[in-house]
Amino acid sequence: MDLVIDVGNTNIVFGVYQQEQLLHAWRAATDRNKTEDEYGMLLKWYLQDVGLTLEQISDVIISSVVPPVAQSLSRMCERYLHVQPMIVGPGVKTGLNVRTENPREVGADRIVNAVAAIALYGPPLIIVDFGTATTFCAVNAKGEYLGGVIAPGIQISTEALYARTAKLPRVELVTPERVIGKNTVASIQSGILYGFVGQVDGIVRHMKQEMIRFGEVPHGTHIKVVATGGLADWVASKSETIEVVNGLLTLEGLSLILRRNRPHSR
Repeated sequence: MDLVIDVGNTNIVFGVYQQEQLLHAWRAATDRNKTEDEYGMLLKWYLQDVGLTLEQISDVIISSVVPPVAQSLSRMCERYLHVQPMIVGPGVKTGLNVRTENPREVGADRIVNAVAAIALYGPPLIIVDFGTATTFCAVNAKGEYLGGVIAPGIQISTEALYARTAKLPRVELVTPERVIGKNTVASIQSGILYGFVGQVDGIVRHMKQEMIRFGEVPHGTHIKVVATGGLADWVASKSETIEVVNGLLTLEGLSLILRRNRPHSR
């Protein structure tokens, strides 16, 4: 079995695959202070809960935007799984041509999402990932990664609103009954939801226009918009541009990259 690990700034997602099928997935809070032993015990507990063991894991791949956590997880894999994990980065075959000024600075999660989206939906694409930051990635008609947009995430913006105002409360992120709120809580909820819906739809439209204007996508070609991340469903429910929500996109990409590199993995 394969273990895929997606390390974000807020959460770590673990997934276990049997060939191309995802069997189980778990989400944990990202903790930069956790040791390899703590992560090892956490993984052991996750697996035992579904009747699996550490010994059944034969290959591991890690995508991380938090280097200290990636190091702890790598040591955990070596100690508890006796596997040298594959870390998504330079030298790993992804099959993706990255056409940015400095491909090495593109986040591993963005590369992995693009690989998965191309395989599942075909280019051209715009991928929106609602994580700690909200990222938008453009893939042209040839399946090449062009670059994208990075904006403050929903949770960051919500916490900033609460922290920097004296009288506004922290609110639950739910869909308000109407855009025009009749109380403070509903007004904040409306501002967050429709503010981000407007941001997403506006940025996506501008990206589409630019991709066509610069010849990356032929006129008349449909550019599919795929969303992932914890709040993707919430925003997509009101968005006019998001067409597909796939909460497992990153895990699917990691599994695919691991299989593409299988001859070089242990």
